[in-house]
Amino acid sequence: MTRERLYLFDTTLRDGQQTPGVDFSLEDKLVVMRLLDQLGVDYIEGGYPGGNPTDTALFAEPRKSKAIFTAFGMTKRAGRSVSNDSGLQQLLSAHAPAACFVAKSWDYHVRVALGCTNEENLDSIRQTVQAARAAGKEVLIDCEHFFDGFKANLDYALACAAEAYKAGARWVVLCDTNGGTLPAEISEIVRTVTKQVPGDHLGIHAHNDTEHAVANSLAAVDAGVRQIQGTLNGIGERCGNANLASIIPTLVLKKHYAERFVTGIDETRLRGLTAVSRGFDELLNRSPNKQAPYVGKSAFATKAGIHASAIMKEPETYEHVPPDKVGNRRQMLVSDQAGKSNLLAELQRIGLTVAKDDTRLDALLRDVKERESHGYAYDGADASFELLARRALGTVPKYFDVLSFRVIVEERDKEMVSEAVVKVKVDDQVYLNAGEGNGPVNALDVALRKDLGKYQSFIDDMELVDFKVRILNGGTGATTRVLIESRDGNGNSWFTVGVSPNIVDASFQALSDAITYKLVREGVA
Repeated sequence: MTRERLYLFDTTLRDGQQTPGVDFSLEDKLVVMRLLDQLGVDYIEGGYPGGNPTDTALFAEPRKSKAIFTAFGMTKRAGRSVSNDSGLQQLLSAHAPAACFVAKSWDYHVRVALGCTNEENLDSIRQTVQAARAAGKEVLIDCEHFFDGFKANLDYALACAAEAYKAGARWVVLCDTNGGTLPAEISEIVRTVTKQVPGDHLGIHAHNDTEHAVANSLAAVDAGVRQIQGTLNGIGERCGNANLASIIPTLVLKKHYAERFVTGIDETRLRGLTAVSRGFDELLNRSPNKQAPYVGKSAFATKAGIHASAIMKEPETYEHVPPDKVGNRRQMLVSDQAGKSNLLAELQRIGLTVAKDDTRLDALLRDVKERESHGYAYDGADASFELLARRALGTVPKYFDVLSFRVIVEERDKEMVSEAVVKVKVDDQVYLNAGEGNGPVNALDVALRKDLGKYQSFIDDMELVDFKVRILNGGTGATTRVLIESRDGNGNSWFTVGVSPNIVDASFQALSDAITYKLVREGVA
């Protein structure tokens, strides 16, 4: 059976930029474009030329892109000619082969937001499409508030979509702008629209305000649309947009869609999805969602021992797709919920082969469960677990001894300053390192990594990128768990944990583990 083509339209750089706390520079946008080209989407919406200096600069010259580079803007304003509408003219002159125009399709918004008649709005849609086509652009019309407009005034919403199609728009995109429409409604409404606009000219643009943006996008495909708009990792205003990192693997890997449709993303490109998703979060300087479908660190993680035993025998028992298909990996978490199967699987992953009947396994498992009863959490600190396991198996060199450390926190000129002194011994040489930071942990980190003698060159590229504190049992004398994320110059990251009634002591445990882990992974003897 011949499969139909589905087109993927990414609006990360335009709609995604409306996410609170997200503000792309020109260089950021060019990096994201490279990520999207690497992934293989069909359209990249770059932004709004004339809307801000960054977007204006982005469209001021041609940009190399395998995807169709698309500019965004408004339809012609009522009461003005095409030639006298500066916003429209900027889109027509932008260096982009496609232009996406947002058009009101809810008569309520036509009246309140545009202040014109329904007929004037239809005329603006028609003239905008015609002018963009005459300028050589591929034209998309985003029918804003389409589903709410359809429910309020079916005839007018349909008239807006039909007017865009008749004028020559390549795509008429149905937008669930408020994000409140549910999948069954999407299906019913889209099927009605396809009676006037063919499905191979229809797109869906869903927002996630009811956590249904992905489901709504797929429901629209089932009902006839052939273009899906979304963003990387689902970023966007309010609750975000349809998440392409979830939609893409569903289309490629799930039989219901894979047998009927083809996208520009084959299985080879799909294996880069996790790297693209996490690389994008890195650019945004935010922690990836560990429980994100397909690409999250926990997406294929198993904590319960009985599940791990089954997965080791038959992965399909608890995995809906093979993790390597999306560039992710299986994790058997070691915790107080784990059995020997989890332990063996995790040891195998880190390169330690141990016989099932090795008595050291039982001792290690008891140690893990005992330590977790005191507050350690190894399912979130893979590096500390690896060190614990290697020590139990006798394979971690003693790189350095911490002889003592102290931290002083004081106020200087109305600013809080922390100083740390760490005395370490490497072989027979003792190093007294001092460091200053904006907090005690920062100061300790600086001091500990200041000079480790012959090992210094291996840790120079380390940095502490995240620090999380959890109070485990309440009160000022409570036990504290500290989780630290470290990273090296190659972009590798790892997590270490420390537990103590003293937050500085817990932090120092995690910092020491982080350095030791780096030396082990570097293969330092």
